[in-house]
Amino acid sequence: MSGRRIAVVLFNLGGPDDAASVRPFLFNLFNDPAIIGLPGFARTPLAKLISSRREKSAQANYAMMDAGGGSPLKAETRKQMAALDARLAEALPGDEVKSFIAMRYWHPLTEETAIDVAAFGPDEVVLLPLYPQFSTTTTASSLKAWKSAYAGSGRSRAVCCYPRAAGWVEAQGELIREKLAEAERDHPGRPVRVLFSAHGIPEKLVEKGDPYQEQVESTVSAVAEAAGLQDWAICYQSRVGPMKWLGPSTPEAIQTAADDGVGVVVAPIAFVSEHIETLVELDIEYRHLAENLGVSPYLRAPTVGVAGPFIEALAGAVADSLGRTGSAPYGPGCQARHKACPFQAERGQAEAA
Repeated sequence: MSGRRIAVVLFNLGGPDDAASVRPFLFNLFNDPAIIGLPGFARTPLAKLISSRREKSAQANYAMMDAGGGSPLKAETRKQMAALDARLAEALPGDEVKSFIAMRYWHPLTEETAIDVAAFGPDEVVLLPLYPQFSTTTTASSLKAWKSAYAGSGRSRAVCCYPRAAGWVEAQGELIREKLAEAERDHPGRPVRVLFSAHGIPEKLVEKGDPYQEQVESTVSAVAEAAGLQDWAICYQSRVGPMKWLGPSTPEAIQTAADDGVGVVVAPIAFVSEHIETLVELDIEYRHLAENLGVSPYLRAPTVGVAGPFIEALAGAVADSLGRTGSAPYGPGCQARHKACPFQAERGQAEAA
């Protein structure tokens, strides 16, 4: 079928534009029930307290990046959107395809983007999270917000995850191989371990049926095989609060590398664009830790950004989804066996009907 108006909605968490928007960004983040699972009457004042207390330290971290005191995530996502639109124009020449960005915690917020998409008047809507691995804290939260906000036209479907999509895996593997080659060139003969660092989540979410950990492990196994790795480990970063999070933590993995006498290449395995977790946490804080522990070399593979294979994977996910509605993964890697998995839930509902 040709001549369709297709809206592609790219979900991401977002980031503050400048120092002044750090506090409201943090409030929106911690006021999300997917992040703090308390009733609104308790969650909202707690979110206000946390965002107030963390404002200055967060502003200091954002100031370390060359982004005007804010996050580069929006600019990075716009580049990905432009690259995706160009690829979809080639892949779907008879259709009018337009991508939109919907950020969860800062502008353009989901509610704002929903208005823009409705004004476009699409025949088809593709919801495409820029989170390769599904989690209740990311994809589920974004899809819930979209369902509540959008009242426009079009048949809708969601790509709920793509943990082993070929282009995503290929792009990661290429970037890691480049850093390993750099390590061998500058530190010949020095053993190097690849640390796949993913954003952590509390263990209790996994126990309740969140598939994130399994999907991270699925991604890592595919990338390790594609890159021909011999020495690698999975670790988790960005822990906050007193709860027990997935481990080992990235600092713990760096300590282990120091104990084993190996250098490291850190690969951000759950991030597709540069932002505070890569540019500050990995590039500054953990680099400083590695230097203090004598870990050398300490190298960091860039995020996939607009790498050709990754954009090809996104375009493939869009094209593949147009023949259906509902939620479904793109490519292998989803086991569809976890309580929080929307594909499993919708499939069960269809079978019961």
